[in-house]
Amino acid sequence: MPSARTVTSNFFWRFFERCGAQIVAFFVSIVLARLLDPSVYGEIALIMVFISILQVFVDSGLGSALIQKKNADDTDFSSVFYFNILVCVALYMLLYVAAPLIADFYHIPELTPVVRVLGLTLIVSGIRNVQQAYVSRNLIFKKFFFATIGGTLGSAVVGIAMAYKGFGVWSLVGQQLTNVTLGTLILWLIVRWRPKFLFSFQRLKGLFNYGWKLLVSALLDTGYNQLRQLIIGRIYTAKDLAFYNQGNHLPYIIVSNINSSIDSVLLPAMSAEQDDKERVRAMTRRAISISTYIMMPMMMGLAVCAEPLVRLVLTDKWLPCVPFLRIACFSFAFWPVHTSNLNAIKALGRSDLFLKLEIVKKIVGLVAILTTMYISVMAMAYSLLVTGILCQVINSWPNKKLLGYDYLAQLKDMLPQILLSCVMGAIAYSVSFVGLNDVLTLILQVIVGVVVYVAISAVFKIESFGYIFNMIRKVAKNKPQT
Repeated sequence: MPSARTVTSNFFWRFFERCGAQIVAFFVSIVLARLLDPSVYGEIALIMVFISILQVFVDSGLGSALIQKKNADDTDFSSVFYFNILVCVALYMLLYVAAPLIADFYHIPELTPVVRVLGLTLIVSGIRNVQQAYVSRNLIFKKFFFATIGGTLGSAVVGIAMAYKGFGVWSLVGQQLTNVTLGTLILWLIVRWRPKFLFSFQRLKGLFNYGWKLLVSALLDTGYNQLRQLIIGRIYTAKDLAFYNQGNHLPYIIVSNINSSIDSVLLPAMSAEQDDKERVRAMTRRAISISTYIMMPMMMGLAVCAEPLVRLVLTDKWLPCVPFLRIACFSFAFWPVHTSNLNAIKALGRSDLFLKLEIVKKIVGLVAILTTMYISVMAMAYSLLVTGILCQVINSWPNKKLLGYDYLAQLKDMLPQILLSCVMGAIAYSVSFVGLNDVLTLILQVIVGVVVYVAISAVFKIESFGYIFNMIRKVAKNKPQT
């Protein structure tokens, strides 16, 4: 049973890993966005629609099954490893053959070789998948830090060098392929687990009985998310898709840091406590309170600073992405709420409920897509915001019975953070009326936002502020466990 300090230290290691990687990725994206035309990003986004869907099969839900299983051993891990390799090779062969069809679908013949090379990330991901599950299960997230940072830095050098030399779309391909390959290599060097000559169809079947529901859920989620991009790329233009994606990308950098930290640490921690529902309830409540306290002001601040930030960092050619960025900020702000609720359901072994929730949410989302797809790209973006709010309620519904923690109780825990972020956002936005240049406006908005948020938190003694402050102080005083 993991102690509170172990869970907290692993959360911070995971958070620092994601922060470090995304900070590097953010600066690299700035350089690449200045060097490359938006249409290049659109071409990669078109391809990633298909690769992202196939990537779901790389895990097959078995990684989560390994984490959730109480007595998983080398036979379980090795069986999943060999199965994953076979699946990934088969998926890549399928993608290789389908590459010309994908290029024809978008009427861009030159995409064929790009699809085939970028698709190699599927095989590399399969090699890494079980190592990731091992790290998560054993709560040794310090290992992720070194692997992720190493892969990110190496790929940054490759991507920028290729873009500077005029390789265009291939610079983004080289960056992504180097990132996943180098990160996988480092993880294999620093994690002790190695596959044994063991394989059991019976064990695999047992894991798949839990994991297949998560697989179908992930397919529904990924397919649904990629459907918007596929439609934008097919009905509209590659540039429209590039602006839509870039608008989502900037807030996603922030959200993924926190959300992946919560997701990767919370599931194994909750799974270890799955027989104590009161404990799982307390962990879910704490995760929602803390994550929204961190996430809300970041998203509000980014929405407020969007225009001067884009103009300053990405140049005027990317200004059409600003409305998409602001919509994404309000949509992503509640992502950790979804994650906390769903992890509680998975930790309690209810992957059947998880699947049912995904089906309901995707029906709602599909209706939204179909009703807005011929209106405009902006209408599709707003539909994502609306469905995101509805999905909060849907995801929380089972926990009313499982944990005695319904959406109204969750909203009550989030309310101080929401109100505080709105006050902070209004004050920070007023700085834009002063008439300063973009650099001074951005700096002043950030300073005012941080000062106001922290000051009000301290004055009104917001519980999440005190908890985070105390945890940071404890982690600073104690060496994190490995």
